[in-house]
Amino acid sequence: MAVAMSGGVDSSLAAALLQDAGYEVFGIHLKLWADPGYQDNMANLEQVCRSLNIPLHELNLEGEFHSLVISYFCREYSRGRTPNPCLVCNKDIKFGRLLHRALEMGADYLASGHYARVEGSSEGYRLLKASEAAKDQSYFLYTLEQTELPYLIFPLGSRKKTEVKKLAEERGLSTASQRESHDICFIPDSDYRAFLAGYLPVEPGDITDTSGKTLGKHSGLAHYTVGQRQGLGLSSAERQYVLRLDTSGNRLVVGSESQLLSRRLIARKLSWVAGRPPPNLNQITARIRYRSPETPVTLSLNAETAEVEFHEPQRAVAPGQAIVFYQGDAVLGGGIIEESLE
Repeated sequence: MAVAMSGGVDSSLAAALLQDAGYEVFGIHLKLWADPGYQDNMANLEQVCRSLNIPLHELNLEGEFHSLVISYFCREYSRGRTPNPCLVCNKDIKFGRLLHRALEMGADYLASGHYARVEGSSEGYRLLKASEAAKDQSYFLYTLEQTELPYLIFPLGSRKKTEVKKLAEERGLSTASQRESHDICFIPDSDYRAFLAGYLPVEPGDITDTSGKTLGKHSGLAHYTVGQRQGLGLSSAERQYVLRLDTSGNRLVVGSESQLLSRRLIARKLSWVAGRPPPNLNQITARIRYRSPETPVTLSLNAETAEVEFHEPQRAVAPGQAIVFYQGDAVLGGGIIEESLE
């Protein structure tokens, strides 16, 4: 049993639980970018593995991570879109190259500390939400299909975070007291604007309303996201929000909060957990961001796109983000938002 070990409490406890269950466990740590805290993190992780008496292997995928994840992140921002790099990392790195390498090393399964569940049946494997809704990470895993799911185990999917921390403390794991990170891993200070400045040219342009009237100047489209209100530098009687990033005209289009609402969107690059679209399109809910609440939708599919109609208008639908579809606890799949429609 290979366990993807990040150096955090979740993956550390996942390894311990699997060892208790009788699996022969070894850890794999991914080196993905030039993290200044890498040596300290490795020392902490090595201590965890010594306490569990399991081997730890390092897999350097810095080149692949840069070409597949960081380049994608920058390219999407250059197109005026809002990407989620964790989705690409899970698909191509963690449950792509890492899974392949773990199986090559003789593992029967790859486990991780993700909060989600996998359930097998005679009809194939299902990806399910975690038992604790507040910690559910199934949104990030919607690209998993039948080729990966038989080899994946998520030991924490049925546990609460408080229980995980308590068990880690009881076992004396050095990661038990670590603070949880919500940052993009390769931008640990959350200053994505400064990060992008090292990769993308900054070209100021006009801020306009929806009629094309110029209201001010922006400092470069990559510095803004749909729904943003702060940092626009506009003086207006009504609060202005970013509605759209027009890369063809280098314009930042702003408007009122009511103009942020969308009833429909088009999604592309669809991925289905079952390997095919669901036969039953009733009672489907969707999330347009990781932390957004699920909302009922009507789904219309064709060969390459999905048209999604929300039963209630949604705020700040951002092209480049993922929309993920659910039926009850089951993750059906999802796609990348191409455009929102009023």
